[in-house]
Amino acid sequence: MIVTTEYVDIPLPGSPMRTFVAAPAAEGQYPGIWCYSDIFQLTPPLLRFCVRLAGYGFVAAAPEIYRRIEPPGTVIPFDDAGRTRGQQDAARTTVAHFDADCRAGLDWLSQHPRVAPGKIGVVGFCIGGHLAFRAAFQPDVRATVCYYGTGIHDGKLGQDADAQSLARATEIRGELLMIFGTRDPHVPDAGRATIDRALQSSGIRYNTLLYPAEHAFTRDEGPRFDPEATDLAFAEMVRLFRKVIQIGKT
Repeated sequence: MIVTTEYVDIPLPGSPMRTFVAAPAAEGQYPGIWCYSDIFQLTPPLLRFCVRLAGYGFVAAAPEIYRRIEPPGTVIPFDDAGRTRGQQDAARTTVAHFDADCRAGLDWLSQHPRVAPGKIGVVGFCIGGHLAFRAAFQPDVRATVCYYGTGIHDGKLGQDADAQSLARATEIRGELLMIFGTRDPHVPDAGRATIDRALQSSGIRYNTLLYPAEHAFTRDEGPRFDPEATDLAFAEMVRLFRKVIQIGKT
């Protein structure tokens, strides 16, 4: 599919939530996917991901996760200073603020004229993988994909030392896909085992996929990019979204 793109400022108290939106150019309504970035916000790799996802028949909307801290349009560089800045921005944001912005974003997406009613999914990377996991608590989210979500296993998110995300897994009503690289130091074997035990005991519908790759292996800039693992994971994500959201099978 050919895709159109735009930036939208979602009006919210304090500062708008700038959001990149990629959608099929063809008329009609499509499932909406709320797309969470890593700590660097709306970088070129994240925008390319959204465009690619939209080309499969989805409205992909990616918000700036630090809208309360950074000016609209801030893209944090992929360097040591940028990594520090992104981590500091995360540490200054409460989980309550992340959750409130999630609900506001999902409400906006569900009302988008190109989004089919009741067809909402979420995907996220790194810290965005953790934010996507928490978005799955929302009752209108039908499918969620978490790419190498950090802090899920130990609860660390933003200002909160323990956001209790795993303890709330029973609130997930949709289907969940967890994606990890086996060489990811941020989510080691023990961390993945902790997540798996909690999800098994929660009774939710989920699957975990492992690839022989490093953290951020889907980021198509830098030495950790793994094209094969990226393509395989992308195909599994699209398969889930089409099965659960687009077609409606459970």
